[in-house]
Formats: sequence, C-alpha cells, structure tokens
Amino acid sequence: MQPKLKFLDRYLTLWIFLAMAFGLAIGYFIPGTPCFINQFNSGTINIPLAIGLILMMYPPLTKVDFKKVPLMFNQPKLLGISFFITWIVGPFLMFLLSLFFLRDYPEYMTGLIIIGLAPCIAMVIVWSDLAGGNRELTAGLIGINSVLQVLFFSAYAYFYLEFMLPLFGIQALRIDISFMQILETVFLYLGIPFILAVISRIVLIKQKGEVWFNTKFLPKISPMTLIALLFTIVVMFSLKGKMIVQLPMDVLRVALPLAIFFVIMFFLMFFVSKKIGASYADTAALSFTASGNNFELAIAVAIGVYGMNSGQAFAGVIGPLVEVPTLILLVKVSLYLKGKIF
Repeated sequence: MQPKLKFLDRYLTLWIFLAMAFGLAIGYFIPGTPCFINQFNSGTINIPLAIGLILMMYPPLTKVDFKKVPLMFNQPKLLGISFFITWIVGPFLMFLLSLFFLRDYPEYMTGLIIIGLAPCIAMVIVWSDLAGGNRELTAGLIGINSVLQVLFFSAYAYFYLEFMLPLFGIQALRIDISFMQILETVFLYLGIPFILAVISRIVLIKQKGEVWFNTKFLPKISPMTLIALLFTIVVMFSLKGKMIVQLPMDVLRVALPLAIFFVIMFFLMFFVSKKIGASYADTAALSFTASGNNFELAIAVAIGVYGMNSGQAFAGVIGPLVEVPTLILLVKVSLYLKGKIF
C-alpha cells in the first residue's frame, strides 16, 4: 500500500503561509514588536529564537540511525555519485541560480547560496518513503550528510561567500564574515542538537529498547520541528510588518530559483542513477536526498551570522514554502517514471 503524507506534513505549506500572515499582522499592527523581540538578544543571539532553532534541528537528527552509515561503503558507486551530485554539483548550481536571478538583491542571493550548501536530513525521509525509495539507503545517506554538515558546513559557507562571489565578479558585495563566526553558529544550531541526538539514541535505546524508541519516542518529538519552524517564521515576519506591500514579490523572487533547483537536482540524480544501473528504490532514495535542502540549518546560520531580520534569513524561510509542494509533485513524477522506464 502506498504510504500517505501525514496531516501536519500534508498541509505544511498552508501552516507556513498562516505563520507568515500572523507574523506580518503582528508586526504591522503592533509597531513595538521589533523592540520587544530584540530585548531578548545576547550579543548577536536572540535567546528564544536560538532555543527554537535548536529544537527544530533536534528531531530530524534524532531519527538518523548512525549505525547504518558504514553500510553505505558497501555501495561505493552509489555513494560516489550521491556525494558528487549532492555536495559538488548542488551547491554550485544554487550558486549560479542565485547569481542569475538575484544579483540585484544581494541579501537574498547570499541567503539562497547558504540554502544550497547542505542537503536535507529531515523531510527527505518522507519524500523517499512516499515514492517507494530504499529506506536503508535513505537512512545511510542522511547519516553521512548529517556528519558532513557538522564537519564541513562552516568551511563550505566561507568558501562560497568569501571566495566564489568575488571570483564571479561580485566585488561590490561586502560580506565581511569570519570563518569562526560561521563555525560558532554551526556548532550552536547543528552541533548542539547533533550531540543531544546521539546521546538520546544511545541512552534511550539502551534503557527502553529500539522498538520503544522508534514507535513511542520519535513520534512524540517529531511535531517539535514543525512547531519550532512556525515559531521562527512568526518571529521573523513580525519584524517585517512594514514590508507587507513588498512581500509577495520578494517571495516570488526567491521561490523561482528554488523551484528550478529542486527540479534540476531531482531529474539529474534520477537519470544518472538509472544510467549506472541503480534499482528504482535506490534511484528514488538518491534523487530525493539530492533534491531537498536543510532549511533548518540555513535559517539558523542566516540568523546567527546576519541577524533574524536580514534578507538572508527571509530567503531561508521561503525555502520550505517552495519545497513542500514541489517535492510532492516530484513524488508523483517519480512514481510515473517508475512505470515508464523501470
């Protein structure tokens, strides 16, 4: 029987729209909102928002069975093609799309570049499962991508923002960020929930068993990601109440290159996987792993480095708004292609 999207996930786009509208209404009709939110700052960190972002990252990382990561090395061809397209082609493609569509909007451009640096480690499980993808392969890829993000995201972000932008003629844009600044942000918003997730798996599975952990604990904490995401959106959009007239066009500017990215990455990985002889289940797992992005991390880094009312953070928030309907459509495309070419 084909699995169906859960109620909360099925209407995620609607929840995001409602959170945006609620946040904008607060910011527009209650002018003192930005001052109230900013009084909880400690340096560049807003304490409630930091807690929300850490809680947003914790459930997807806790779902990763890191014991399955070594199994990936039994399939070197699939691992190699996944790594190349996901970590080399994907970020460069998003970089080019950002330059092409958003060169005149430097904050959105850099926000989109940050989005492209890390593959999805949360909703990819849902998309792959709906499309009949290989669950073990998906879990293994998520495990590897989680570890790579913890280890290399900081260096990757610094490389693209401080080296690649000037190389492509973006000289007027002064990013002025340090490697340590990104590293500290990544540790706060990815390292802490990563450590908590690993500890949770080790301690709870040892005490309660793996069946209880998978059937009781994980379903309990899963909604935390959506709640924390919506909280982040409400806070950020409440700071943009004054931009209510400009907002629709800003959303479209960011949404278009994102949608193009998802589609290109999906079809590229799908047909390359088919070409090297992968089964449909493996092809679907690889394709959806390559298609999505880790918007939770992108939002956290954008807020930590540029501030929660920045254009970079705004671009991160638009991400899941575009990803959900696009990836649902690609699930249908994947199932259609299964019958046609497999």
